[in-house]
Amino acid sequence: MLMGEFHHSLDAKGRLIIPAKFRDELNPTFVLTRGMDGCLFGYPLSEWEKLQEKLAALPLTKKDARTFTRFLYSAATECELDRQGRVNIPKSLIGHAGIEKECVLVGVSNRIEVWSAERWQDFADKAEENFDDISENLMDFGL
Repeated sequence: MLMGEFHHSLDAKGRLIIPAKFRDELNPTFVLTRGMDGCLFGYPLSEWEKLQEKLAALPLTKKDARTFTRFLYSAATECELDRQGRVNIPKSLIGHAGIEKECVLVGVSNRIEVWSAERWQDFADKAEENFDDISENLMDFGL
């Protein structure tokens, strides 16, 4: 299980240190792609395979299914951790997430999320402000 929040910076070559706590789950290779809410999603290969199966089951006749699948796959890239636990992030993904230098890595159950520090702070502020209402709305799902 991936969980926790870690603050790191991109180096001049676009490399990001993956927290040691995440490396065991992601090591040695994982998939990084566009995520929702303006962040990046990183999946261990086993979780990526599960997601691929679900995406393959979506009806090709539904425009939203085609669009979502294209958007996710077109940016997906296999990333390999180097000996220092760093990963090169493609410029297109850095642009999607609006990352300039400071990043926040968040463990979210079966994936990591990579956020620009500014976007993460905006998201966290809004989520904290509305957390009680959000929690109440999710009670219908058995939480």
